[in-house]
Amino acid sequence: MAKDEMEKINFVINDGDSFYTNEISITFGPAQFSFDFKNISPRVDMRSQDGAKTFALKHNVIILDPYQVKNFISILNDAITRFEKEFGTIEMPKQLKAAEKKFKLENKPNKQIPTYFG
Repeated sequence: MAKDEMEKINFVINDGDSFYTNEISITFGPAQFSFDFKNISPRVDMRSQDGAKTFALKHNVIILDPYQVKNFISILNDAITRFEKEFGTIEMPKQLKAAEKKFKLENKPNKQIPTYFG
């Protein structure tokens, strides 16, 4: 097929909405992995008469076969290595460390209450 005889092909690219994710869940079955990227944010609902809290949830699900998941992990590990080489080690933010410590202290078992187990 000569260059002038080649058939033109047009692509229509439907870009998905970009959004920040603050939670991810992963489920899998024998043939696929499902990655559910979530953004949960509080909202003020002025119409609410009972004062109930309102949260908005947005999520995008990506489904991959197991081979593609392994490929994705390899690409992600490479990107993290390059990122840390350029910008330094990725660590948990101080605010999250403090919140985690506070949560552990607040949910520490009360030694004064007998549990009757071992």
